[in-house]
Amino acid sequence: MRVTVFGAGAIGGYLAAKLAAADRVELSLVARGAHLEAIRANGLRLIEDGGDTTKVVAASAEAGDFGEQDFVLLTLKAHSVPGALDALSPLIGPATAVVTMQNGLPWWYFYRHGGTLAGTRLETVDPGGAIWQRIGPQRAIGAVVYPATEVAAPGVIRHLDGRRFSLGEPSGEKSERVMRLARELVAAGLQAPVRSDIRNEIWLKLWGNLSFNPISALTRSTLAAIVADPGTRAAVRAMMIEAQAVAEALAVAFPVDVDRRIAGAGAVGEHKTSMLQDLERGRPMEIEALAGAVQEVARLSGVAIPTIDLVLALARRLAASSLPP
Repeated sequence: MRVTVFGAGAIGGYLAAKLAAADRVELSLVARGAHLEAIRANGLRLIEDGGDTTKVVAASAEAGDFGEQDFVLLTLKAHSVPGALDALSPLIGPATAVVTMQNGLPWWYFYRHGGTLAGTRLETVDPGGAIWQRIGPQRAIGAVVYPATEVAAPGVIRHLDGRRFSLGEPSGEKSERVMRLARELVAAGLQAPVRSDIRNEIWLKLWGNLSFNPISALTRSTLAAIVADPGTRAAVRAMMIEAQAVAEALAVAFPVDVDRRIAGAGAVGEHKTSMLQDLERGRPMEIEALAGAVQEVARLSGVAIPTIDLVLALARRLAASSLPP
């Protein structure tokens, strides 16, 4: 079984390190810069509770060095995927599955959806339908990523919390390929439940991300601070209620209520969201996959989302004003 992890950031590096330690698949890693140089020189190091391991991993900046794969674990952020299509192409053959590990609504969301929007392509996450055309939705396996990890230094990944990567076919089938991938992730010490309703779980994670992330960036606040402040908590709650209406128009079910979800986020404590961290580091923010796509689906579904519209407009202006000249 040939597996390439495309994107060796915190999550990609963690996956590669766990799969390398299990030593059950033919693993390769597409990385770049100082991270790639360190992995080539010293191996890929993983620091986690109960162990500190270093493994030699086949790594390159050129996917063409590895050829066609059985699985490509795509761990780039959503806004980076369109620009990586040419680089990805050498890995993709007729039977390759591409596992989408991005936050937010995935580009394949309406493939085999079954509702009135079946086959719709989301412009906010897939401009011009390029990903749909180049990768093909039939190759997609959905994933919801829960581990908290960080790149501690070039070639060094630190695992902080969580081991779950929920998987699911867009069709809801428990296909041979998704079960095969799940077995390998479990053998590597990860949790990999296969869902028949992966879209429900995508929305559950997105529910908090689309509200807390842009508000944290706009206010430079942690999760605990947002929840403790009555004004920002009310804004988060309004966004989540609007998003729930959008999701329910697509027949998505939520297993918890909005106040319980907000309380859970506040309990995380003085944590900076990924969007705030990206802002502070001068990196592009995941605005479109988290909030822009929800706005696009709301328009398609005829659901009013005034609070999301307002916060999204402010977040887009923040992003534009933060770009280097």
